[in-house]
This record gives sequence, C-alpha cells and structure tokens, in this order.
Amino acid sequence: MLKAGLLGAGRIGQVHAKAMVADKDCHLVAIADVNADAARQLAEQVGAEARSVDDILSDKGIDAVLIATSTDTHSDLIERATAAGKAVLCEKPVDLSLERALKTLANADKSGKPVMIGFNRRFDPNFTALKSAFDGGEIGKGELLSITSFDPAPPPVSYIEVSGGLFRDMMIHDFDMACWIFGSVPARITAHGSCLVDAGIGAAGDVDTAVVTMIWDDGRIAVVKNSRRAGYGYDQRVELLGSGGLLAARNVLENTVEKITTQGAVSAKPVHFFLERYMRAYQIEWAAFVEALASGKPMPVTLRDGVAALACAEAATRSARTGGTVAITPDMLGA
Repeated sequence: MLKAGLLGAGRIGQVHAKAMVADKDCHLVAIADVNADAARQLAEQVGAEARSVDDILSDKGIDAVLIATSTDTHSDLIERATAAGKAVLCEKPVDLSLERALKTLANADKSGKPVMIGFNRRFDPNFTALKSAFDGGEIGKGELLSITSFDPAPPPVSYIEVSGGLFRDMMIHDFDMACWIFGSVPARITAHGSCLVDAGIGAAGDVDTAVVTMIWDDGRIAVVKNSRRAGYGYDQRVELLGSGGLLAARNVLENTVEKITTQGAVSAKPVHFFLERYMRAYQIEWAAFVEALASGKPMPVTLRDGVAALACAEAATRSARTGGTVAITPDMLGA
C-alpha cells in the first residue's frame, strides 16, 4: 500500500485527490495547501489529514507526493521532495523557466528518486489506443500529425498573467503528445499567435489563438492548433497520417445519440471541459505511477519528458515573438 501526500487543494488538486482515493493500492495520508481552509475541507471530503508541506515532506511514513500547486512552486517542491526521499508525481509544467527546470532535472537525478510529470493525456484511452496502433505498425511510418485543442472559453485574465502564456500553460500538453507519439523531440519549431478572443489577454502580453509547426530531422511534421474559445465544447482531436493509412482520435461527445432525418444528421456536442473529458485519464495516470513504484519500472512520463515539452514551449514562445523558426538544441534538453 503506497502512502502518499497531496500538495495543493485547488481545482486540479481536487481532481487528483479523487483519483488517489479511488486507487485500492494507495492511501492518501495528508493534504497541504497555502490556503489551510481549502486543505482542511478537501481532507475531510476524502478521509485524509490536513497538514503543512513541511510536515508531509518530513514524514518518513509517506512514500510519495503528488504536487498540484501553482507552477512557480513546482521546481522547489520537486527538489525538496526528492531530497526528502519521496517519489514524485508533479503536475505540468515542470516550471515556467526552462533554465530552472534544467536545474531541477540535474538535482532530481542526483537524488535517485523517481519523478513523473503529469501529462495526463497520454493516459486517455483513446489516445493510448492511437499510440498503440501506430507503434504496432498499423499505418506504417508516421508522416503528418495534427493535434487540435480548443478550450470552451478563456480563463480569467488574472490567471493568464501568472500562467506563463498559452505555449507553456495550454499547448504544452500538445507538445508532449507530439513528442510521445513520434517518440522523439522535433528539430525546430515555428509558431504564430494572435489575440482574437479576449483583448485583455493581449493586454496581459499573451495570445489566445495559435498554430505551431514542429519539424523533425527526418522531415516528419506535426501541426498543433490551440484556441481559448470553442463555444460548442472542449475540442480534443488527434489525427496521424502514415505511409499506410490514417489514425484518428475524435472528440468525446455528451452522448452517443445521433438523429438522422431527411434534413441531415445531428449528434451531441463535445463534453464541456477537461474534467468531463479526462477524469478517467487522471485515474489511469495515478495508477500507472503507483504501479511503476511497486514494480521498480521507469516512470511512464519522466522529468526529462517534462523538460522536453517545456523546451518546445520555450521555442514556440520565442518563435511567436520574433517571427522566425527556432531550433531545439541539445542544451535546451539537458543533453
């Protein structure tokens, strides 16, 4: 039975708490948050204790921690937790700063403790099936990957101001997906971004609509499209063209009913947001973390994977700002 602590009791912390207590091989011992009331309320809901971060990290009876705090605390908490002998599952991204993330990678490697980064979309059953079919050779060599990720509505500008920007906050999931599906990091990235949805986002120095092209050394291409607004729901699609066919993972809809009449065919909308779309993925993600610890196998998403996705986000941010193509260099990956 893995004994775990949860750092962070906000929205994503609540999602993770549900996944942790649902796992029969895990005991969620304690929860900490800068908002003590939030930690206490969540702890009461899931049958855990509310404690401080220091108490959780110093408790030798706790084997692992899940970090679901604000991004600017991730690197420090990864380093503190691994130094305290804990295994770590940390929400994406590793950090807002690639330079800081690379230091965290080096320090965590020295500790020898396993660290997993929470790119939950890898564990979505639809995307997992696509990846499995591709790895099984069902469409030959992958040539052109298209990833669509549209949110139903933009977050508050107050969130945008501390998020690190669309490329680090939102599209980083898609960077990881592209690297995961193709099995490596691209050679160069070109990004274009605009503010079309909320003028306040532009005033905060960010974009809300963007397209990124990722090119691999062998010529493979991935195109990622992001928007902060899709009024019809949470649009999440992946399409992969190969030398021998096509693989596509479509949206998850509110229901499977389709109405077909002489006027045409109508189906339900995509589910509203990430909680509905990816709750199962969060559960599978946590179970994969627990299983890796129990078996001694490598983490299915490593800290180095997290650095690679952040390097892509950094390259895209530079590209969008300068209008040029940015290379992903070995030093950006900690190589």
